[in-house]
Amino acid sequence: QVQLVETGGGLVQAGGSLRLSCAASGRTYSTNAMGWFRQVPGKEREFVARVGWSSGMTYYSDSVKGRFTFSRDKSKNTGYLQMNSLKPDDTAVYYCASGRLLNIITMGKRRGDWDYWGQGTQVTVSS
Repeated sequence: QVQLVETGGGLVQAGGSLRLSCAASGRTYSTNAMGWFRQVPGKEREFVARVGWSSGMTYYSDSVKGRFTFSRDKSKNTGYLQMNSLKPDDTAVYYCASGRLLNIITMGKRRGDWDYWGQGTQVTVSS
């Protein structure tokens, strides 16, 4: 099992920034990627970004590309999502995910691609 703990959510004005953290523990050696998703009530959980843990290669949804940056600290088993130029549409519960993707390039956009999930952290962007 892998445990994921997200921190860093909160309330910010439009145009502001937040940094989310996802600390992984447990059998992290069984995984090779980390991802971020977000969800608003009544909607599907939406892919935001993912990173190949060894390579550091990152992939983003079109809605956040250029504004969000996903980085990781391998020594701490922690991933970071730096969110800049936030918009009210970014308001959601953000979830961290971890798993072993057979192909980091073509996989990871679907909820079912991931094995482990954090509890989520609320991000609210006011206009």
